[in-house]
Amino acid sequence: MVSQPGFFDLDDRYAALSKAGDPLVRLKEIVPFEAFRHRLEKALNRSDRARGGRPPYDCVLMFKVLVLQALYNLSDDQAEFQIGDRLSFMRFLDMALSDKAPDAKTIWLFRELLTQAGAIAKLFAVFDARLKESGYLAMSGQIIDASLVAAPRQRNTEAEKAAIKAGEIPEGWQDTPAKLRQKDRDARWTVKFTKAKTKPDGSMPPVDLAIPAFGYKNHIAIDRRHGLIRTWAVTDAARHDGAHLIGLIDKSNTAAGVWADTAYRSKKNEAWLADNGMRSCIHRRKPQGRPMSRRAALANAAKSRVRSAIEPVFARQKGPMGLFVRTIGIARATTKIGLANLAYNMQRLVWLDRRTAPA
Repeated sequence: MVSQPGFFDLDDRYAALSKAGDPLVRLKEIVPFEAFRHRLEKALNRSDRARGGRPPYDCVLMFKVLVLQALYNLSDDQAEFQIGDRLSFMRFLDMALSDKAPDAKTIWLFRELLTQAGAIAKLFAVFDARLKESGYLAMSGQIIDASLVAAPRQRNTEAEKAAIKAGEIPEGWQDTPAKLRQKDRDARWTVKFTKAKTKPDGSMPPVDLAIPAFGYKNHIAIDRRHGLIRTWAVTDAARHDGAHLIGLIDKSNTAAGVWADTAYRSKKNEAWLADNGMRSCIHRRKPQGRPMSRRAALANAAKSRVRSAIEPVFARQKGPMGLFVRTIGIARATTKIGLANLAYNMQRLVWLDRRTAPA
C-alpha cells in the first residue's frame, strides 16, 4: 500500500530539485513579484465581494502563472496540467499539494482582463522602475531591432484578403459569428529575406531567399550595457521597422548612441536623432548600382559587432521560450508578446545578479 507523502518527504524532494538546479528558485528569489500587486489589483478592479461567492485566486499567483506560460511556451490547458503535475511550478506559485491549480478558463479570463485594461505595458514599467532602483540603469546607448512573431495562418480567399486589408469585414462573415471569432483580421502577411546556405566547395553562392510569414512584429530596444529590453511595441508583420524608431528611443539612457540596421535609416530618423542629442550608429545602405566604399563597409562591420547583442534576445524568445501568438487580434497579441518581453527581462536579471554576486 502506498503511503501519503509527509511534510519531510516533500521537503526532501524540494531540496533535491534545488540541488538539481531548478531555475525557478532563483527567479522567485530575485524578482520582486509583490511589486506588481498594486498594478494588478488596479487593472482587475475586483469587487469587494460583499455578496459572497468563491474567492478568486490571488492576483500575484495568477500573474506568475502567465510568467510560467511565457517562459515555457504553455497554452492555457498545458499550464493547468503542468501546475498540478510539477513540484517546481507549485513551489514557484507557493501552492501546497492540496491546493487546486487554476483551470484553463480561469487563466484565460485573468489574461483577458489584463488585456482589456491595457495593463501589460504598465506592468513592464513597474519592473523597469525596479531594475533602475537596483542599479540597472539604461546605459552605454541602445540597440533597436524587430522580429517576426508567427500566428496561425489564415485560409482566406483573395476577396477576403482585400476586404481585411481595407479594414472591412469580408462579406458573409457577419452571418457566421463563430467563424468571425476565429479570424485574425489584425495580423498580416510579409516576406522575410534570409541567406541560403552555401555549399562547402563554393559551387553555390549565397542567395537571398524570400520566405512568406504571417503574424506580428515585436519591436524592441535594449540598453547596450545590460542587454535588458527597455522599450517595445507590437505591430502587424507588414509594418516597416524604421517607422517605429522614434517611439522606441529610451531618452533615459545615459549615452547617446543608437544602433540599428539599414531599415531604420531615413532622413526623418537621422534628423530627429540629431535634434534630440542622439548619435546615429545606424547602418548605411549600399548605393544603388555602385559598390559600397571601403570606409562605409568597415563602419558597418564595426556597428554590426555592437548591434549583434540584440540577437540573443530574439533567439531566446523564439528558442527556449517558443514565442508564438495563439490568440486572435492585436490587443491579445500585445499582451502575449509583452509578457514574453517582461519574462525575458526577469530571466536576464537573474543572470545579471549571478554575474555580479560575490564568489
